[in-house]
Amino acid sequence: MSLNLFERKRILVTGGAGFLGSHLCDRLIAQGHDVICVDNFFTGPKDNILHLIGNPRFELMRHDVTFPLYVEVDEIYNLACPASPIHYQYDPVQTTKTSVHGAINMLGLAKRVKARIFQASTSEVYGDPAVHPQTEDYWGNVNPIGPRACYDEGKRCAETLFFDYHRQHGLDIRVARIFNTYGPRMHPADGRVVSNFIMQALKGEPITLYGTGLQTRSFCYVDDLIDAFLAFMKTPDVIGPINLGNPSEFTIKELAEQVIRLTHSKSTLTFKDLPTDDPMQRCPDITQARHVLKWEPSVKLEDGLKKTIEYFRALTR
Repeated sequence: MSLNLFERKRILVTGGAGFLGSHLCDRLIAQGHDVICVDNFFTGPKDNILHLIGNPRFELMRHDVTFPLYVEVDEIYNLACPASPIHYQYDPVQTTKTSVHGAINMLGLAKRVKARIFQASTSEVYGDPAVHPQTEDYWGNVNPIGPRACYDEGKRCAETLFFDYHRQHGLDIRVARIFNTYGPRMHPADGRVVSNFIMQALKGEPITLYGTGLQTRSFCYVDDLIDAFLAFMKTPDVIGPINLGNPSEFTIKELAEQVIRLTHSKSTLTFKDLPTDDPMQRCPDITQARHVLKWEPSVKLEDGLKKTIEYFRALTR
């Protein structure tokens, strides 16, 4: 797409080499915008954005958002933070710093350049929910001192900072609470359920379920989620928080069985103890997204899994 000088925006994407960030960079460049991708490559491999290097609309910057950043931009998408338990528990102090210091630094930048800023928050702010499905007015049930707290509380604090900057400084914010998302470019060793199951199935290994496998999750395909990001950013006077995810609910056991079927694997199921503070239910109420953003996911789980399996199969060849 070709935009004229007045339509084209300079857009900063932190965590731009990550799973979600790289797909967002693709879409923004396809729309004709200039993109600055910022990443420290802790979890996002450079492979995810190699195809963009050399594109005159794309700039790659190695930087850690816990340190201030000085660039001139029109919009900011703050996606930087490890999002899988294996990665965010590896260095929990740094995870909290990424969420909190990173938010402070990006909000300070947005204030200076008067940019609209998007925060990639998470369904983890709801903890192990006592309300089902989760609506945006639910305050959550989070263990503040558990092994997942570095991520859960870090993201909750980031939301606090975003709303305080909005109230105190009139900053133009967007806060999205992202539920389980999957698709190509997920890290094969990120410990998340979709990538775990696919990799185990492709190798013919037993598929590991925790607890009874009857805990539920909802799974949103990455293309649908990026549609929601873009719709949210262009919708005026809506700051959120807004749940973004797929309201179709599946048990973890159902997901494992579907992966085995689609990969034609001989894998069997094996069961282990449930990790500390692992939520039993996780499903978004997306009434707000449907009404305000005119958005809802359209990719069925089976169709999204086929594309994701194809991606991981190529990695293992």
